[in-house]
Amino acid sequence: MALETVVLAVGPGDAERIDELAETTVDIVGSSDASVVLGHVFTEDEYANTVESLGFDAGGEVTPNRVAARHATIRELADRLEAAGIEYSVGGAVGNHGDSIIGLAEEADADLVVVGGRQRSPTGKAVFGSTAQKVMLSAPCPVTFVRANSE
Repeated sequence: MALETVVLAVGPGDAERIDELAETTVDIVGSSDASVVLGHVFTEDEYANTVESLGFDAGGEVTPNRVAARHATIRELADRLEAAGIEYSVGGAVGNHGDSIIGLAEEADADLVVVGGRQRSPTGKAVFGSTAQKVMLSAPCPVTFVRANSE
């Protein structure tokens, strides 16, 4: 299977994993002709807070894609992909993190999804859920999980 499109999904907790996410994605895409969709998913509250903190003009058109493109995590990842010569686009979504990542992967007709996460106990997963677990079990393509560095 040749890679054409990889979705690199990030959310509010991924700022601390930028190095690992970027390195993994660059290693996977490498010298192929694949492109990357940098997908940032916001809950309704995260989206409203981000729109306000980024200072979007109240009269202008505000879309999840535009908000995602201005988010610091996406900008940093975009810089890393550009430096590696990898083509990318930005996709934003508002809603449940797991469902929205799956939606971004379906919309992009992704061949692979890269998602970050942290290690949780079985009880933590049962009580709080796991976005990465939901994506791994329901994505329309293979998923690469990037664990937070435990240093």
